[in-house]
Parts: sequence; structure tokens; C-alpha cells
Amino acid sequence: MLGAGALSLGLIEGAAEAANSLLKIASGRLADRSRAKRPIVLAGYALSSAVRPMIAVAQSWGQVLAIRLVDRVGKGVRSAPRDALLAGWATERTRGRVYGFHRAMDHTGAVIGPLAATLFLYCYPGEYRTLFALTIIPGAVAVVLILFVDEDHRRLTPAELDIPAPAAPGITLVAPQLTTEIFPQEFKRFMLVLMLFMLGNSTDAFLLLKLTETAGGVQYVPLMWSALHVVKAAVSVYGGAWSDVIGRRAVIATGWIVYAAVYAGFAVSSSLSTLLPLFLLYGLYFGLTEGTEKALVADLAPASRRGLAFGIYNAVLGLGALAASVLFGVLWTAVSPAAAFGVGAALALASTGLLFVVVRK
Repeated sequence: MLGAGALSLGLIEGAAEAANSLLKIASGRLADRSRAKRPIVLAGYALSSAVRPMIAVAQSWGQVLAIRLVDRVGKGVRSAPRDALLAGWATERTRGRVYGFHRAMDHTGAVIGPLAATLFLYCYPGEYRTLFALTIIPGAVAVVLILFVDEDHRRLTPAELDIPAPAAPGITLVAPQLTTEIFPQEFKRFMLVLMLFMLGNSTDAFLLLKLTETAGGVQYVPLMWSALHVVKAAVSVYGGAWSDVIGRRAVIATGWIVYAAVYAGFAVSSSLSTLLPLFLLYGLYFGLTEGTEKALVADLAPASRRGLAFGIYNAVLGLGALAASVLFGVLWTAVSPAAAFGVGAALALASTGLLFVVVRK
């Protein structure tokens, strides 16, 4: 409707994800220093819910970019404190299941929304602006529900704060060695490998763009998006729980290999009968990796710094999405869609190999 092409789409989605990256680090640090994380989470959801319906009145893709930036600022504020809250409600043996369940609920919402959008567009063809305006309703409900979250305000133990416990009478403690490292080396190496993977992980809008071009129209895009999230929701809980049993590394690697296969398929195929199954297979990647990656971050980071750790993790995702989306848009426009998808598949395979080097079993 607004005359945007592949390159502008990449700029919008990439910049929107990058806008919240630094905020995730700042909000993560704030969450570590605050006993109450819920108010931070509430502020982030409220901001996104208030600004997203404004897309209904946008007159240019530049205005959509500005709205998406503010929307992602809200995500940047809420993401790390929310993930730190979840870590506090999980044990080492249940982290994968907890984060997997969280992702499953997120994707279930993403199933219901596009289905409702498809039904609306079927009844009112072309009423995209009205559709975006109606998103204020689920946003308001989500904000109200956060008020019912019963946050645990317990203090961290000395062990969790990485400081020695008080000595018993008559016992002298040897002062521990001071270190300037706030995160272990394995966490840092995992972030580097994740950044390499993210350089090939562009916005999913490009997958939808190719499906739209192949299908000859946008009327079924919400339905395809909904079907993808059915797969994500169905696999997320099992993927996270699987990582609790066999280890995070194997599950993440499996998901990244699935990602590479899907992108390779999109690079060489132009048949809707082939692209649609590949698009649904793409949901396996999310189900296997999203919750498992967060569980691994919680495993590797000290409890007293998990907010900052999740901020860094989410920043890596956001900055990687910016670079990948711009790169993808340039390759799509200057070379071909096949070249763009091929680069994404190659980076995913390279990252999978490095993962086995830097992360212990």
C-alpha cells in the first residue's frame, strides 16, 4: 500500500530490531539492580501496545519505520527483565522447559492473531488500516494481565551474588581473588558464535515476501504466518524440555541445521508446493532454539547478572538482525533472492560447526 520494496523492508525491520538492542542491555542492568522487575516489564509492554495501532494512520514507509522503532523500544525495555524473571522461577533442570513454555505461549498468541486477521480481511477485503487499529485491544489486555503477575521479591543469597558468606566466630576467611570478568569465557564465546549465525538470520518478512510473490497475492499471508506459529508453539515446549535431558548444544545445533536447510530450499525453489512445506519446517528451528538458547544463557551467566546477560543476548539478536536484514535486502536487490537465501544457509552451517567448538557438552 505504501510503495515499499525489499530494501526498505529490510531497513524497517532491521532498524526496528536494532533500536531495542542497546535498551535491552540497559534494562537488563536495571533489572539486576532492582528487586522489582515487574514495573519495568509493564512499562515495555505498555509502550509497544500504545504505539503499534498507529500504523493504521501511516502515510509512508518512513512513518512505519518510526512507529516500528518506538514499538521495538518497548520490546527492548521489557525483554531482559522478563527473561530474568523467568530464570528466577526455574531450576537448572527445568530451565529449558520453562523458556520453551514461554515461547509456546508467545507463538500461540501469534497463531490466534493472524487467524483473526485472515477472518477480518475475508469479511472486509483491503481494510488493513482498520485491522492495525484493532490491535490496541489485545495490547491493552496484555498490559492489564501483567498487573496480576505475583513477582517473588526474595533477596539473592550470598552464593548467587558471588560474594563470600559471613564467617563463623573464630574462623578467618582468605580473601578471594578479584576478577574483572563479569561473565565466563564460555558465555562470551557463545555470544560470538551466535552473532555469526545472526548475520545470516534476516527478518522473516523476506520469507513472506517470496511466498507472496510466488502465491501472487497477500491475502493468505496472515494464514501462512499463523500456520508457522502453530508449528513453533507445538515444538517449543518439547524443544526446551529435550535440552534439559540431552544438553543445550545438541538441540541448538539441530535447530540451526534446520534453518540452513530451509534457507537453502528457498534459494533453489520457486514452487509454492515446495516453499509452503519448507516454511512450516522453519517453525522447527524456532521451537528447538528459542527457549534452549535462553536456558543456555541462564546456565552460563551468574545469577546476580542474568538481567545483563539476557540484555547482551537480546542485543546480539537485535544487532545481528539489523546487519542481516540490510545485507539480505542488498543481496536481494543487487544480485538475486537466491543469493540472499544462500548466504543465510552458509552462515548457519558455519555457526553450527563452531558451536561444538566453543560450548561444552
